[in-house]
Amino acid sequence: MILVLESGNLQSLFDTLISEKYQIIGPTLDNSALIYDEITNVDDLPVGYTDEQDGGRYRLVKSGGKKYFDYVVGQHTWKRYLYPPEKKLFELKRKGDGFEIVENKQEIHKRAFIGVRACEIEAIRIQDEILLEGPYKDADYERCRQNIFIVAVNCVRPGGTCFCVSMGTGPRATKGFDLAITEIVDNSGHYFLIESGTKAGEKIMKEIKGKEADQNAIETADRLMKEAENKMGRRLDTDDIKELLYRNFESSRWEVVAQRCLNCGNCTLVCPTCFCINIEDISGLEVNSAKRVRKWDSCFTLDHSYIYGGSVRTSAKARYRQWLTHKLASWIDQFGMSGCVGCGRCITWCPVGIDITEEVQAIRESEGKGKIMADKEE
Repeated sequence: MILVLESGNLQSLFDTLISEKYQIIGPTLDNSALIYDEITNVDDLPVGYTDEQDGGRYRLVKSGGKKYFDYVVGQHTWKRYLYPPEKKLFELKRKGDGFEIVENKQEIHKRAFIGVRACEIEAIRIQDEILLEGPYKDADYERCRQNIFIVAVNCVRPGGTCFCVSMGTGPRATKGFDLAITEIVDNSGHYFLIESGTKAGEKIMKEIKGKEADQNAIETADRLMKEAENKMGRRLDTDDIKELLYRNFESSRWEVVAQRCLNCGNCTLVCPTCFCINIEDISGLEVNSAKRVRKWDSCFTLDHSYIYGGSVRTSAKARYRQWLTHKLASWIDQFGMSGCVGCGRCITWCPVGIDITEEVQAIRESEGKGKIMADKEE
């Protein structure tokens, strides 16, 4: 069943989730930036704001409207709540002549993620498969993941750097959600179309103040998402992409992009699928305690590929090539899927505007048989 929820009743969804003991995490504004944080009220959402995104550029602007979800993705990802940037694994404390191990007892919250885009749902699925279904299960990730309720938002307006259609990940959420909502503003008013994807979602739907959707509302939502498909900010030709990148390991294009790349690691930090880490052992000055900490790392740092005798990838060229080739090629060999979901964050948040879609296309064209991509206005 699909329900229509009037915009004035959106708070009933929040209230129902809170009554079910969920901590609501959703998009909100902090210092004029869009972040994911705890919210309790629909007024905490960035109402009346939209975003402008391009290579190396992100702006939140007032739209003058009353939409709650008229923006796409910012620099934050849901990964920070499932696979946090820093995590204490355990601690050692001196006890007599020895040490005792103090296990890290992580408090697990029931959380409802509000406003998860289709590309982000795919990113969560990718991390699920790697961290839960792979040979080395992450127990803390599993405990967090089991307590997540996902409220997806279908995209009716793509961002300037989005290319989810190319990756088959959006703009409509088709799976991996408990509830999916589509925000519509038309001649009949301002309302949300809501559908459930799980039994947990059906339970919440029974409590909110909605009514059954008519065919006109359903067709309107379908039309808006079809229009979004045709307005992607970027496109990426994925045809034989793995073989393309493997063939061009020594392409001169890597040197071209290396002249611009700052090796800052922004692309990996904002990526919703990257999961590289570093393990650090830290001890106090009095040597009465020590702890082992897991922190996010990046393949753009020189130390990331360090082994005895030095780093494997010492140049910017080698590190950028490693990132892009892993994301779009060797990730497929490792995990049977692409490591890119087409969210466009790596393009937007690159300080010099390096564009992953542009780099792949340049490599195609360097072979003399590249397919010229259509202008993004088409």
